[in-house]
Amino acid sequence: QLQLVESGGGSVQPGGSLKLSCVASGFHLGAYAISWFRQAPGQEREGVSCVSGATTSTFDSASVKGRFTISRDNAQNTVYLQMHNLHADDPGTYSCAARDRCIYALSSLPSLYSYWGRGTQVTVAS
Repeated sequence: QLQLVESGGGSVQPGGSLKLSCVASGFHLGAYAISWFRQAPGQEREGVSCVSGATTSTFDSASVKGRFTISRDNAQNTVYLQMHNLHADDPGTYSCAARDRCIYALSSLPSLYSYWGRGTQVTVAS
């Protein structure tokens, strides 16, 4: 079965850190660009970060630049999202998705991606 599975979500206090993982099964993740998205209740899905497959170039949204770092370990078939200094705008369901390359402006249109995970929940609460 071809799928992406996210993990690592949880609840942290403002200023805290979490590291999310996106693991691929059934296919080699290294051939794909992987993007992270988040969606808060009642809001549209937002692109967070992307790491390309071929060059490992990374792209971050302005809202997370300098606080979140996306990376990949192709040997582990895993992409990570290290999140630091989490604050009240960051909670939501974080999902990863795969396609051939990173998309300009981190479009979250589902049909643009080959695979989607179901997400992991991030909560920021004091």
